[in-house]
Amino acid sequence: MKQAIVARADLGMGEGKLAAQVAHASLQAYEDADRAARREWKGGGQKKVVLQANSEAELFELAERADVEGVPHAIIRDAGHTQLEPGTVTALAVGPASDDRVDAVTGDLPLY
Repeated sequence: MKQAIVARADLGMGEGKLAAQVAHASLQAYEDADRAARREWKGGGQKKVVLQANSEAELFELAERADVEGVPHAIIRDAGHTQLEPGTVTALAVGPASDDRVDAVTGDLPLY
């Protein structure tokens, strides 16, 4: 079991902003997963990997693939209080789900 969080590299987010967006995505996708997936992932150490994308369109394409694959996922939009405009799409979390199901969506992406 794992979770992949895909963050937009094209936005130039500072390290703190990036960390916050990744955390938002991870938690929201976790809450959207079914109880069995949440329990298995949490009990297995909550494995995560942070990957990069280069556009909002890329995140939405990945989210659509996750939807087709039946993998829990969450798109994050920034509130706009600091570095970004309100509503800016910053990250996508995919999973928690089995490694192969997450890899079917995000397996070709580079590490952040």
